[in-house]
Amino acid sequence: MTPAAGDGHVAVVGGGLAGITAALALQEAGLRATVYEARPRLGGATHSFERDGLTVDNGQHIFLKCCTAYQGLLGRLGAADKVRVQDRFDVRVLTPDGPGGRLRRAKAPGPLHLMPALARYALLSPGDRLRAVRASLALDRLDPDDPALDGSSMGGWLAGHGQRERARHALWELFVTAALNMKLDDAALGPAAFVCQTALLGRSDAADIGVPAVPLGELHGTIAAARIEEGGGLVRLGAKVTAIEDGPKLVVNGEPVSADAVVVAVPHRVASSLVPAGACPNRGEWAGLGSSPIVNVHVVYDRPVLDEPFVAAVDSPVQWVFDRTAISGLASGQYLAVSVSAADRWIDTPTAELRDVYLAALERLFPAARRARVTDFFVTRERHATFRQSPGSGALRPASATRLPWLFLAGAWTDTGWPDTMEGAVRSGLSAARLVRRHLVGTGTDVGAGAGVSPR
Repeated sequence: MTPAAGDGHVAVVGGGLAGITAALALQEAGLRATVYEARPRLGGATHSFERDGLTVDNGQHIFLKCCTAYQGLLGRLGAADKVRVQDRFDVRVLTPDGPGGRLRRAKAPGPLHLMPALARYALLSPGDRLRAVRASLALDRLDPDDPALDGSSMGGWLAGHGQRERARHALWELFVTAALNMKLDDAALGPAAFVCQTALLGRSDAADIGVPAVPLGELHGTIAAARIEEGGGLVRLGAKVTAIEDGPKLVVNGEPVSADAVVVAVPHRVASSLVPAGACPNRGEWAGLGSSPIVNVHVVYDRPVLDEPFVAAVDSPVQWVFDRTAISGLASGQYLAVSVSAADRWIDTPTAELRDVYLAALERLFPAARRARVTDFFVTRERHATFRQSPGSGALRPASATRLPWLFLAGAWTDTGWPDTMEGAVRSGLSAARLVRRHLVGTGTDVGAGAGVSPR
């Protein structure tokens, strides 16, 4: 039964990472949360499905050690042991022709920890390495919150700081495109500078890479649902919210539901039609955030062809490759997932053509693949994986608070201070929960009598 308004009941619309986080944080504050998710699962853009005995994530999602809010969510879920984090940032970068390179941080304080790696990076000439170091130090001096940076492109800034095409492609694009899901020339300078400062030039261990050790459907789906319900909340799957009205009230599957506050934690293209005009008069501008796609190419071989958990690639249509064998439940052979960000070129390409392109590319990167047999090949496409973090997009991202005192926004597309990432989504949920609690305390709602969970 859905709790009634007046007892600290908060309706959370959307069961992605932002909604999950908001619900858990609200329950810790003693409020009751009900998550309404239109799909038959939690997890939003991070989910899994079954295919011929394999558990497949819709895309490879990673986090960095600097993603403290996401790691806090793992702690709330009791799932901190269900991820693996590098002891030290270390990425092998492959090329289809000749030896590749390696980027491995030194045991030194930031930003000095990456300088030896840049100085030895074999994919750049000595001159390009020196210019990359100089550009890194100049980038570290920028203020990502400066509105002028939101109006400029990362590619233009790099070109103006001596970064030639080879350095842009073999170094900067590796990280900026993966983090922002945008090509360098299309990426806003503000969030790109933030990523580089926070992950690459900040604390020495900030860029250490973490990957889930269990399927996303378990981590962000079944575990999250169980934790919410253990805390006294409710999860309603297949519950489509079609309207939000004053009261506050929601229309869920055609039926009215009352609440004390509402958190809207859905993508911007959905929120713009769901949020009342009086709450955000500029909601029509959210369409300007657009979307940027990601394509994931999944290949199952009859034998191992990669002996590392993940590698990056340049001079290839392949960007990043992850070994998904153990996490998928594959009994023999090897399952690789190729993650392709900023995939406008590939999003509508037929699977047969992608098979020709990517199998040939993988054979050039992994000699062992030339002797292996492909037992399965399939593609997952996330057409709206992120909003387009292009120049001017920062000005379109709304705050969590709205003009209606009981209505709040959450989602990685809101103004979190972070790019559209899992970390940004979690931070948005925490912000919304904090504002909800402040609002309900101000209205005299009995905060603390709801779920019976002590704040921490």
